[in-house]
Amino acid sequence: MDLPRRRSLPPAAEDHRSAPHTAAGALQTPLRFIKGIGPKRAEQLAAFGLKTVEDLFYHLPFRYEDRRRVKTIGEAVVGQEDTFIGTLAAIQKKYNPRRRWQILIGQLTDQSAGIGLIWYRAPAYLVNSLVAGQRLLVHGKIEAGMGGQRQMIHPEFELLGDDDSRSLQRILPVYEHPAAVPLSAMRKWLAEAIATHGGNLASHLPAATMQRHRLLDPAEALIQLHQPSTELNVSTLNSFSSPAHRSIIFDELFYLQLGLGIRKQKNIHSRGVTVPGQVNMLTRKMTSLLSFRLTGAQTRVLEEIARNMESSQVMHRLIQGDVGAGKTMVAWFSSLRVIDNGFQVVWMAPTELLAEQHFRNLQPYAEKLAIKTRLVTGALPAKERKTVLADVAKGTIPFIVGTHALIQEGVHVPRMALGVIDEQHRFGVAQRLSLQQITRQTTGAASITGQPHMLLMSATPIPRSLAMVLYGDMDVSMLDEMPPGRLPVKTRVFTESQRKTVYNLVLDQLRRGHQAFVVYPLVQASEQLQHIRDATQMADKMRQSVFKEFGVGLVHGRMSSAERDEAMRAFRDGIVGVLVSTTVIEVGIDIPNATVMVIEHAERFGLSQLHQLRGRVGRGSAAAYCLLVNRAPGNPVAQQRLRVMERETDGFKIAEADLALRGPGEFLGTRQSGLGDFRLANLARDSRLLVDARAEAQAWLQNDPELTSSESQAMRRILLQRWGQRLQLGAVG
Repeated sequence: MDLPRRRSLPPAAEDHRSAPHTAAGALQTPLRFIKGIGPKRAEQLAAFGLKTVEDLFYHLPFRYEDRRRVKTIGEAVVGQEDTFIGTLAAIQKKYNPRRRWQILIGQLTDQSAGIGLIWYRAPAYLVNSLVAGQRLLVHGKIEAGMGGQRQMIHPEFELLGDDDSRSLQRILPVYEHPAAVPLSAMRKWLAEAIATHGGNLASHLPAATMQRHRLLDPAEALIQLHQPSTELNVSTLNSFSSPAHRSIIFDELFYLQLGLGIRKQKNIHSRGVTVPGQVNMLTRKMTSLLSFRLTGAQTRVLEEIARNMESSQVMHRLIQGDVGAGKTMVAWFSSLRVIDNGFQVVWMAPTELLAEQHFRNLQPYAEKLAIKTRLVTGALPAKERKTVLADVAKGTIPFIVGTHALIQEGVHVPRMALGVIDEQHRFGVAQRLSLQQITRQTTGAASITGQPHMLLMSATPIPRSLAMVLYGDMDVSMLDEMPPGRLPVKTRVFTESQRKTVYNLVLDQLRRGHQAFVVYPLVQASEQLQHIRDATQMADKMRQSVFKEFGVGLVHGRMSSAERDEAMRAFRDGIVGVLVSTTVIEVGIDIPNATVMVIEHAERFGLSQLHQLRGRVGRGSAAAYCLLVNRAPGNPVAQQRLRVMERETDGFKIAEADLALRGPGEFLGTRQSGLGDFRLANLARDSRLLVDARAEAQAWLQNDPELTSSESQAMRRILLQRWGQRLQLGAVG
């Protein structure tokens, strides 16, 4: 590990130690007040997501260029990335009227040779800044041009004075930046921000923790990432494994785990509704109604839930299980236990269709068990909604299923002892808490004592490292056993040349009376992605050709929820045999008669998404098939993903592979969980640091559970600033 010499923070650092709130406020300074930015540039940066000085500080480089050795142009080798200094011998500007952009063609020379420079779609600032005779430093990849001429496409450059050596022998950070803003300007503004506000950076990790894990002070590390010392190893910088990277990542994960740990402690110390197990009449009746026996995993998880509900602590438990593992039945049996004791249960789903599906599937059981039920969605007419909510508020409706409409004003469930949230990653932390709090304002019935227990379900298998972040404040139950008799979906990969075989397999299933999904990545044709087929056009073509006798429906995310639900109901009721869609159908759609899933452009989907889509078929007793059409057979990463799908049916193994291949940002947007994006941490890459940060956070909370000690004051302040609102921490301590 390359440990650099320690660098001192800018002078203002001492001020921030003595006036933390002033320092934190200074970091919220709008970027227009940074020298060189101004209102117009600030507007461009704001559109890019950078509004404050703090935003700019945490806009970290995605790679670094090693410019510690400047070569002569005569040393240029095709295929390598290098830095040269020379004179701009010529510059030619060409306008492409059809595409309406400028092309710049230049020639850079030094005493050894010349090299071509080309910029396509050259922005105005570039066109106006280059003239022949200028001395430039350029950096980029050398390519072979016409007639053996070496050239650089879109090289980075800096204008140099006659004796300007500032740009030599440096490691330069490379940032993502708005198209209209030059990279050199980003570097200049960051240097200015560090000079004027670097001392206001608040950071505090326990000294013993930093020593144990060989970490830099996070504020010092942040500045080092923007202004790396020439002593550093560029390969460790580019692999995000430098001491500065590790320190920022650890700091980020430590504070998240600190917040999740405090949330879990709050849950432990919150009193829940006590639901005893002596009364189990509904459970016995329900068991006799089933044509199958619960799996060992289902029985084990039900026992875990029972122990929670019998205790005085409120339950926050996540049920994780693959598609078809029986999560719904576990939640239903848990609900019956609550209803048996005279309480109410509320189920919340992310879409009207999924809420309807739960209601429709459980209603026959509820009728046989004489349980009154109600469905609450946004589609309820106002008069009917008023009547339903009045019945619910009286406490006489034991089982309520609904959508986000349940957590709107005017919904009161006074005797709610259990809340069940399906596909929980689609709800934020605040929405979960809102469901738990709908017992508080009551009309017409006495409220129960204690908080309702919360049971969350997710059919998206989450690798352990990601679960530690998304569900660090919960207990997790695993349904790791599939019900007997469920056949795995047979999965095969095809290329475009094998399309006739794909359609023949689908037609065979349709002629047997079954149904099929065909999924596309795009809703409509895209000018930028002309080679990608889209759902709208292909549905029209299929209606007129290959599947016209079976009926073709269309569903996608740009439809209104009413239009989507209408299309899905037509498919569910067998009115159409083929449903063309985007990934809007990946979660919660239960059509037992659907036996074949075709995924077009399968190379464009992540593994976990492919697995979720595959889970929409094979839900009945007939054999089912998933046909993956790979339109980029030359892409080795895509091939690797699709081969995993062919051989693997275990959702957790698929999730681990997906996280490793794509990282958590694509695997499961953390914004969906209510946590927000990480600034630098990557849970696939940094799982070891996550484990260490979690252990340190838990150890700290064991000694100071509410961060009230003098040593914890700075940590408490930073925790509230970063995670207080998103984790609903309130006034910690």
